[in-house]
Amino acid sequence: MKNEELKYLKSVAEQYPTIAAASTEIINLQSILNLPKSTEHFMTDIHGEHEQFIHVLRNGSGSVRRKIDEEFGNTLSEKDKKTLATLIYYPEEKLELIKKKEENIEDWYKITLHRLVQITKRVASKYTRSKVRKALPNDFAYVIEELITEKVEVQDKEAYYNEIIHTIIRIGRAPEFIVALSNLIQRLVIDHLHIVGDIFDRGPGPHLILEMLRHYHSIDIQWGNHDIVWMGATSGHLASIANVIRMSAKYGNLDTLEEGYGINLIPLATFAMEIYANTDCNAFSIHTNKEYHANDLEIDTKMHKAITIIQFKLEGQIIKNRPSFEMEDRLLLEKINYEQGTIEIDGIQYEMRDVDFPTVDPQNPYKLTYEEEQVMERISHAFLRCEKLQKQVRFLYAKGSLYKTYNSNLLYHGCVPLDETGEFKKVNIFGTQYSGKALYDILDHYARKGFYTQNDAEERSKGQDILWYIWGNPNSPVFGKERMTTFERYFVEDKASHAEKKNKYYELLNDEATINKIMEEFGLDSRYSHIINGHVPVEQKRGESPIKCGGKLMVIDGGFSKAYQSKTGIAGYTLVYNSHGMRLVAHEPFESTEDAIVKETDVYSDSVIIESSKFRLRVADTDAGYEIRESICQLEELLLAYQEGTLIEKSE
Repeated sequence: MKNEELKYLKSVAEQYPTIAAASTEIINLQSILNLPKSTEHFMTDIHGEHEQFIHVLRNGSGSVRRKIDEEFGNTLSEKDKKTLATLIYYPEEKLELIKKKEENIEDWYKITLHRLVQITKRVASKYTRSKVRKALPNDFAYVIEELITEKVEVQDKEAYYNEIIHTIIRIGRAPEFIVALSNLIQRLVIDHLHIVGDIFDRGPGPHLILEMLRHYHSIDIQWGNHDIVWMGATSGHLASIANVIRMSAKYGNLDTLEEGYGINLIPLATFAMEIYANTDCNAFSIHTNKEYHANDLEIDTKMHKAITIIQFKLEGQIIKNRPSFEMEDRLLLEKINYEQGTIEIDGIQYEMRDVDFPTVDPQNPYKLTYEEEQVMERISHAFLRCEKLQKQVRFLYAKGSLYKTYNSNLLYHGCVPLDETGEFKKVNIFGTQYSGKALYDILDHYARKGFYTQNDAEERSKGQDILWYIWGNPNSPVFGKERMTTFERYFVEDKASHAEKKNKYYELLNDEATINKIMEEFGLDSRYSHIINGHVPVEQKRGESPIKCGGKLMVIDGGFSKAYQSKTGIAGYTLVYNSHGMRLVAHEPFESTEDAIVKETDVYSDSVIIESSKFRLRVADTDAGYEIRESICQLEELLLAYQEGTLIEKSE
């Protein structure tokens, strides 16, 4: 045996110091391999819609209701099933309503506790007792374990379990126990959550979503373009900050910044009301469903215009400073003819809706005025000092990346950039060409530098500019269009100028050779793998399908955001992958949490089985199974070393 192998086995022996200990762990791991594969839940393009997100998260895209149907079949009425499901989703709130209406609450407690215990047993059955034990709430761990564990030695099992439940009710702990069981069911129904990008923007509650995700038991995140720009803003990058504020203003969500994160926007408001007091702001309407006081609307509209002009100036500075980004076509402030009210774009003259820009110097259009510099300095300081935002973005970095391979699935938000021939596009990043997986890796590398690097100003600046690059460059995997026509959408009436041609990737979503090539580029076997894709809403009402290339690729952005639902016709897709296969779920629009609790409405509407396994998938078929088999091999080597006397067991 080589010295390196012996050294490694000695380290393993510290944890398993005897033949008995190593043997027991081998048996334990081998048994885990034969358990059913746990359930994964995929969600994408949440865009701040926190109420719908929280509901879909709690119901596991219908997984909770399916468990209820499996357990009770026709023995429960549809009404009772709805009530039980709603109780599991919102235990505290539903209990308060039931206690006010129920005449014999103790009987209700008894029936409900029995039902919840049955569901808990079912959802716990695919896990080891050790894993279930770790998930149990501290206050009721022992009691729950007693109720869901088969007691072979107890002759009258029914009387034994009834007595436990009776005691819980008698001592007044039934409400707390119901809450604990409901939360445990939610926890066990979904073992792992994938968020395939775009938590931020458009909707009002990204801060609420991220706070819930920070405490979720098992999660990974693939950054979307809207997440990336917030990550850039949180690093203090001025152009990214301007983008974040502009979008918050556009969708009527400045409250997210001011109240959700405590970022003071008074410097911007004061500046906008003074400098833009008599300025045309008609192109800067607010897209929102909320009721606005006339005065608030006026202020927000002026802030919207003020920060948009600042954004275009700051972006122009980056483009001039980073010629390798190849974005000169976005230097539009210098192409305005103020006398004629026109602009030249790609050799075409367009009339502009608005050329009333009091802070733009036509001779030096990208230079901030002194007042604009002061506004951005104060706001960037607020972003850097915001403890909640900093903590949430650190979580995005800790749990996130631009892509992930997991259980033979490749997850990313956007596209793998392709050239016009369908080959991986070669992209210049600071003087070196990258394509395919390598492009993702170098962008991920610099994205982290932009946030974490402290002692090298040049590397930090590169990283921050790359965060902005990932947000909107044509070669960015999470953007994937030839240009971002934000300027044109504000200022040019002719919609022909608004077009954002998509990367070649989107033309080839049903081309099997291309999809196989992408999977193999990321180290996956194209015969058994899938790509899970977010970013571009699937327009179901126009007959578009989220299932591409015969099920090898799924685009699961279906319009979680209310801003997209008129276009898509639904309220989002989610995906569930369990031991039986893959199920795509299309969601109806979510009315409100209150409706879900009081009227017991649910949001999953229809599901399609994409792939069904002839044999139930086991842990052995997953990435975790591969790691367990490696551990078993190492333990068997340790066992052999003990048996041959190469290593000596430690005495008891």
